[in-house]
Amino acid sequence: MYVRPGQPTRFTTALEYERLPEGTPYELIGGQLVMSPAPILFHQRITKRLLQALSDFVETHELGEVIISPMDVYFTLIDVYQPDLLFIRKENVPKLDPNGWVKLVPDMVVEVLSPTTKQNDYARKKKIYGECGVSEYWIVDPTAKTAEILVNDSGEYKTEFLFKEGDNLTSSMFPGFSLPLPKLFLQ
Repeated sequence: MYVRPGQPTRFTTALEYERLPEGTPYELIGGQLVMSPAPILFHQRITKRLLQALSDFVETHELGEVIISPMDVYFTLIDVYQPDLLFIRKENVPKLDPNGWVKLVPDMVVEVLSPTTKQNDYARKKKIYGECGVSEYWIVDPTAKTAEILVNDSGEYKTEFLFKEGDNLTSSMFPGFSLPLPKLFLQ
């Protein structure tokens, strides 16, 4: 949101955000309502392929639950995000309210970059995910055809792997999981 010098800034809280009509295309980022236009088809194909592969693996090994966006995830009083995918470990799944939103810190989140969301995904969201304790943050870049796995180290992220075209996407959180990047980025 652009604020002119001298103009008062009004912050929205998570409680106010919760009162928005269901399906409203906004995230609450740093107290500002940020509209997220619908993603392009390529973004959705990547998200779907990742969801299928990861869900199959997680269910087969009874590791927890993979959830797809749109799903509000409450991080702070002024930060409610909708990651493209998120993972909750098996021991935390019973803490989820099936009639509500995610109000616990996911173990892993995935953001598939879009030109309109890239700045927030690398800045505020990355900072808040780290500070709140998200163990792994995956950033998938459709333009560069890369997948970056960031691991939380005392509230800050360090790149564990940067997978490029031709590599297989793997993660220490999911031993044995492997997804060929060429398959992920098929147009």
